[in-house]
Amino acid sequence: MKKYILAIDAGTTSSRAIIFDKNGQEVGVAQYEFEQHFPKEGWVEHDPIEIWNTQKKAILDVLSETNIKASELDSVGITNQRETTVIWNKNNGEPVHNAIVWQDRRTAQICQNLLKEGHETTIQNKTGLVLDAYFSGTKIQWIIDQNSENRKLAESGALIFGTIDTWLIWNLTNGECHVTEPSNASRTMLYNIHSLEWDDELLSLLNIPKKMLPTVKSSSEKISNIKLDGWDAEVMIAGIAGDQQAALFGQLCFNPGEVKNT
Repeated sequence: MKKYILAIDAGTTSSRAIIFDKNGQEVGVAQYEFEQHFPKEGWVEHDPIEIWNTQKKAILDVLSETNIKASELDSVGITNQRETTVIWNKNNGEPVHNAIVWQDRRTAQICQNLLKEGHETTIQNKTGLVLDAYFSGTKIQWIIDQNSENRKLAESGALIFGTIDTWLIWNLTNGECHVTEPSNASRTMLYNIHSLEWDDELLSLLNIPKKMLPTVKSSSEKISNIKLDGWDAEVMIAGIAGDQQAALFGQLCFNPGEVKNT
């Protein structure tokens, strides 16, 4: 009988896994911090492999500590740091660069160039976002333009992009699912919030191949089985919840009228 829900809280400084029962009561939690990297002033990076390893450890440890079997989990929800950008080779799972974190300002000049070229209104009208280095789009461009090999691999479809939700789901499903959901997609500066799809004009502005981007799924949808070492059963990811949806659950907002504030 599936009695529990696993919440993955993939934060900016730590990876946490929490198990709740069907009454919304916390049953167990495991949490591990990961290193922050500051290669230059205004630059902030994470090691995507370390994020995955700490998150995997948190998941396996909370199951072990609570003596709950994977077969007893009904679904998995993810709340994550969102604009943080990971690009990896889909053939071997290796990131081509450290994750560029949402606070990072290295692409401010790219944004200034777009502003001078008069693209600010188009970007804001299509995405609802101001033109800023905060968002993922310019981070993607920066990584794939670091060398000719990255650009070549990106154009061929070998390199793929994801925010942390996408990176974790890709690893949890052993590379079978390259997906995100609308609230994460909407923070990339590449997603048209009116047509609900990746926008070709915005991709062209930043010279980003569309084939790099994940498929946008519903915020709560059965997408695949989890395939993780140490699990004795496969569990459906039934909720690829975005930051706000999963965080509402994680902070026990179950009743109409209750709110969560970041």
